[in-house]
Amino acid sequence: MSNGLPPHGGNLSQEARRLGMQPSHLLDASASLVPFRPPRALRRALAAAIQGQALRDYPDRAQADLRFALASWHGLDPDQVLGGNGAAELFTWAARDATAAGLNALPQPGFADYSRALACWGGAIEKLPLPLEWGNCWPQPFPLSALKQTTDVVWITNPHNPTGQLWSRCSLEPLLARYSLVICDEAFLPLVPGGEDQSLLSLVSDHPNLVVIRSLTKLFAIAGLRLGYAVAAPDRLHRWHGWRDPWPVNGLAIAAGVAVMNDPVGLQRWQQRVQQWVEKEGTWFRAQLEAIPGLKAYPSAANYLLIQGEPSLLELRERLALDGVLLRDCRSFAGLGERWLRIGLQDRRGNQRILRALRRIQLNSPSSRVTSF
Repeated sequence: MSNGLPPHGGNLSQEARRLGMQPSHLLDASASLVPFRPPRALRRALAAAIQGQALRDYPDRAQADLRFALASWHGLDPDQVLGGNGAAELFTWAARDATAAGLNALPQPGFADYSRALACWGGAIEKLPLPLEWGNCWPQPFPLSALKQTTDVVWITNPHNPTGQLWSRCSLEPLLARYSLVICDEAFLPLVPGGEDQSLLSLVSDHPNLVVIRSLTKLFAIAGLRLGYAVAAPDRLHRWHGWRDPWPVNGLAIAAGVAVMNDPVGLQRWQQRVQQWVEKEGTWFRAQLEAIPGLKAYPSAANYLLIQGEPSLLELRERLALDGVLLRDCRSFAGLGERWLRIGLQDRRGNQRILRALRRIQLNSPSSRVTSF
């Protein structure tokens, strides 16, 4: 935890208990998941796995089918792929290597789970502030000037979390010659229009100091299954496999992952649907937010938007929660504070619900401005 706050969004059950509400009555825009039901192929695979042996049998420790399916989709060798209990579990093992490598550069504001993972091993951290102003054109060059030569490891998030900035591959590639270990979190990249063109996955074969971590949670809205994967040099992944619990990925998650990754036509169609939603809905929603006095909505290539207000948005967040809408408290992102919230993009109906709640609060505020909060 960071600053006493959960390092993640999506604390739906906890917030429902706190508010005295049923979880079904809350719109959780603190988590950034696609608003669609998981693909039919995934749901069918889960149903078949439940009817079969997946609940009774221990999962395949070698994850052979899952690794082969993921590798085939990306054009990799299965030995370069390792499934995980979500991306978070894989951050823990990446952090063990990173701690041994030396001082870790963490661009800020940034995802708090990297610090959590490094703390498991006593990793040394240097926080490097990123500029909090950026344009609306993607991809953008990573601000290399923010990094220092004194660090040994760098953690990159692409697109960046919480800002939603999409870094260009050509601006990230020089980091591989500069650092003994580069860890690139691409959890949201498959959701971003044009995002795959900026991926570092194809560089893993030639750079044993590169680790790329991805999540299937966001793309398929399966946070409850916990499924992510790492792409790295085979010897590194073999070492991680020896460190971890015997069965970190359950049989149902393996069945779901194999089903969607072995359906390249369906997967491509699904990604196109998701990316079109991000582009269309993100543009529309940001324009609507910008029209609310007292709020600044920052450009984002991802399925979440960072908003800022003065002097604090904490009361606004609480009043929205009482109105059934959960937004992400950004105080767990180092470098941000009470003036910032993050909103996970919803479908049009969900986004309209958020806007209606914001406007009701604005109208009922003494000064009729969000800045009164």
